[in-house]
Amino acid sequence: MRDILFIAEIEPQYWNRLAKSSLKRSLNQKPVVRQAKNVILFLGDGMGITTITPARILKGQLNNRSGEETKLAFEEFPYVSLIKTYNVNQQVTDSAASANAFLCGVKTNDGTIGVNARVARYSNDCESISRNSISSILKWAIDSGKSAGIVTTAQITDATPAASYAHISNRDWEFAVPANMTGNCKDIARQLIEDEPGSKLKVVLGGARRFFIPETATARDGKNGVRKDGRNLIDEWHRKRNESGLKPNAYRFVETKSQLKDVKHNEVDYLFGLFNYDHLSYDRERDHSDSGEPSLELMTETAVKLLSRDPNGFVLLVEGGNIDKAHHDNYAQLALYDAVAFDKAITKATKMVSSADTLMVVTADHSHTISFNGYTERGNSILGLSGKDSNNKPYTTLMYGNGPGFQEVRDDLSNVDISNPRYQSLASVHLDSNCHGGEDVAAYSVGPMAHLLSGTQEQSYIAHVMAFAACIGDYTTESHCGQQSRRTSASHHNLIDQKLYTFCLFILILKYCSHFYRQS
Repeated sequence: MRDILFIAEIEPQYWNRLAKSSLKRSLNQKPVVRQAKNVILFLGDGMGITTITPARILKGQLNNRSGEETKLAFEEFPYVSLIKTYNVNQQVTDSAASANAFLCGVKTNDGTIGVNARVARYSNDCESISRNSISSILKWAIDSGKSAGIVTTAQITDATPAASYAHISNRDWEFAVPANMTGNCKDIARQLIEDEPGSKLKVVLGGARRFFIPETATARDGKNGVRKDGRNLIDEWHRKRNESGLKPNAYRFVETKSQLKDVKHNEVDYLFGLFNYDHLSYDRERDHSDSGEPSLELMTETAVKLLSRDPNGFVLLVEGGNIDKAHHDNYAQLALYDAVAFDKAITKATKMVSSADTLMVVTADHSHTISFNGYTERGNSILGLSGKDSNNKPYTTLMYGNGPGFQEVRDDLSNVDISNPRYQSLASVHLDSNCHGGEDVAAYSVGPMAHLLSGTQEQSYIAHVMAFAACIGDYTTESHCGQQSRRTSASHHNLIDQKLYTFCLFILILKYCSHFYRQS
């Protein structure tokens, strides 16, 4: 396959045809200027450009291709924008501040969740936190009568998902707050269960089982919870829905892949899933059996099926959270495999919704200091060796600017198993954890108002584009709002007219045939 492709590429006609095909596609691309019924935001945590390119190549090589010519599913989206990721107080952002930007439309300080930049990290003033809270696009959706949900491979209380429902001055207060807090502050897990919009989310799927059960309770995996307040928030979630009058089969708590597969989408109104004590396992290493963890693809498919029942539409956040976790440990292979798994989830969603009424946005919160280097030959394994240094020692194509992969005296990789998923790629500066990268990230979009995501934009702009498209939040009275429903109504009447015409034509033919039969 590779040899055939290379032979074709030698000829100029190959590239001319490819360019003309792309040109024709671009010329035929027309913006969809109408209201979006649904919005799906796919967030690849830490998925900068230097992750996207190697992931694209890995995807192709896993399908026995050279890889460089491959495209990830979202690279087929017609619109692309560059996103500036700095936050109010830092040149390079963390995931909490960036999530506030793309979910709430406001840039903030690092480490804070759901509050504006008047609140600094570690602030112990609960009144100030409440007074300076900002709401997310999921809250705007629920307030407008839509359904909303979250799917992540990280802990459900981690920075990105937390920013969609919680308000707190420190992202690390996931299951408890310090004793010196002045006022009634709640930890992130409690806010998900007790407060809006968390308590009204129709789908919540991720990790962090330990944060929802007390120290005295044993979870499915045999480990005890970590809550010191003695509360079992999973039981409280059940009780809250029972007290609201929902039938028992209308709400489900799930912990395994098989339990998720058994969910009856036409019956369940509220779905809560915690599939790991901590973050979910890396896709390369997870237990794929029915008793193990579901893939991000399966979680996304389930969420879309359930949320699509709402005639008013939905807003869904899907996070590939483990791309970032792997990068922090310099596990390039694990990061890329999770990026490919993230791409599979996007592929699944594109087959389930229509770009005529669903805006899909794929972006990252920040990059990482991974580098793609050397002068490797075409088709060389993206996880393999690139060349040799001045001391004749081979080096890998992928390396990091800093992190735990630093070596004072570099190993001779000829004697190292770099195919091991947990091989730590070389880093130039020693740190316990790899840092985020500060360069712009990309945002890919398709669907209603997707063309608004173009050029170089602030990260906070993303939330406003999604809200504008869906006519929620501050954008309920825009000129395009209601166009979707009017178009649907017109389409419905056209269908009735077509059926009536067909019926009348059938009657005329029947009468003619009857007359012809009598004459004969």
